[in-house]
Amino acid sequence: MTRTYSFLSKASTRGLAGNGAGRKTGMVVLGAVGLAMAGCADQSGTGTLPAPQEPKAATSHKIGVLLPLTGPNAALGHELLAGAQLALAESGAATAQGPSQAQAQAQGRSGALQMDVHDTAAAGGASAAVTAAVEAGDGIILGPLTAVDTAAAAPAAQSASLPVLAFTSDVNQARDGVWVMGITPEDQVERLVATARKEGRQHFAAFLPDNPLGHALGNGLLASCRDQGLTTPTIVYHTGSAASITQMMRELSAYDTRKADAQPDGSAPAQTTDATAPDKTLPSDLAAALNGGSGSASSSTDGAAQPAAPKLAPPPFDALLLGDTGLGLKNVIGALADSQVSSSSVRIMGPGLWAAFASKLGALKGAWYAAPDPSSRQSFVTRFMARNHHMPRPLADLSYDAATVATTVARTTSRGYPVSALTRQEGFAGVDGQFTLLPDGRTRRALGVFEVLGNGGGAKLLVPATTKTSVSG
Repeated sequence: MTRTYSFLSKASTRGLAGNGAGRKTGMVVLGAVGLAMAGCADQSGTGTLPAPQEPKAATSHKIGVLLPLTGPNAALGHELLAGAQLALAESGAATAQGPSQAQAQAQGRSGALQMDVHDTAAAGGASAAVTAAVEAGDGIILGPLTAVDTAAAAPAAQSASLPVLAFTSDVNQARDGVWVMGITPEDQVERLVATARKEGRQHFAAFLPDNPLGHALGNGLLASCRDQGLTTPTIVYHTGSAASITQMMRELSAYDTRKADAQPDGSAPAQTTDATAPDKTLPSDLAAALNGGSGSASSSTDGAAQPAAPKLAPPPFDALLLGDTGLGLKNVIGALADSQVSSSSVRIMGPGLWAAFASKLGALKGAWYAAPDPSSRQSFVTRFMARNHHMPRPLADLSYDAATVATTVARTTSRGYPVSALTRQEGFAGVDGQFTLLPDGRTRRALGVFEVLGNGGGAKLLVPATTKTSVSG
């Protein structure tokens, strides 16, 4: 099913909100019709096929949107559609201050921006949806939602020279003409490594879950260390029980070697980094959490004093990347305590997902994660709520940003969406801050570095958000 939305340049945002974003029901397009079949329908009678209709797609300012509007992801699809509609509505109000309709037409630009919506959950999926968009003469695609749908839609879009701004965060989908709009794990890690290196950290390691997120973080760490001239990091992917996680952490941190090197009186070897520091291997809130509030770990249940565990030298790394959440993170925190890997000698880092529960990360006080500055989003939230009467989901940010790219480029170019305009050096103003589309299909977003405060205090912005990650030295 295809629907077309028209956003006139002289219409106000308020007017559009009043009529349901100005939607008009369009004709039904048979999504299963392929490009080859479309070519056959236009045969000239000479027995030869015409050239593919690439110029129509490449020169149009019509905006195609590929989202799941039915099925299990319909609610999310409609949320992203609302984000894109808001951007186009606001663009219509802004365009009224620019060239008149007659001037725009004289320059080859339409006075209206049309949104052509295709359901990726309908018969034929994303492949049929992108085929319908090409046949409809769309000039750019916003979507699809998932990595799987992006992989299915990309070939037809590339063949038609149709740029794709996909809402996935899977960097493996990035390629010529296909941009990954999501905040990727690789970008988060690059930001963290650059900041940690500036702090003086030189030896990186990772203890990550053996799942797609974990491997994306690991790949990002490998690439970041290579690009920033650091030694190759040691990376361990874990699975299984808390006991196995503890054992794997001991191996990563060289626990047995450090324990053997500890002096008999329990003090650390003389070469420790800070011999005057108090005998404290863990933050107080982490020790309390691990002891379950039942008293000191150095006392037995009957109150008898137990021998204190020897204080070990720091592990063979000074920065450690984690990737777990939930129960997995709880088990990893226990393993850190067991192996005496503490914030006094190691910078703990994690994924941007930690932002959602930073106030519960007291056991990781001092840890870092990279994420957009939430203050940048407040204006968007207010405008979205005024139009849609509910808080926007985070993914609506991406559809708004993608539509902002489309409307911005459409106002500044006479034909289509050229790569040079999409990848302009100054980038675009997004919901969560500035972002830039790179020629290789990645999106560079402004990410800040946050530090966990502990004691239920959430996190503070340590390093302001920026799209620049390189450091000197």
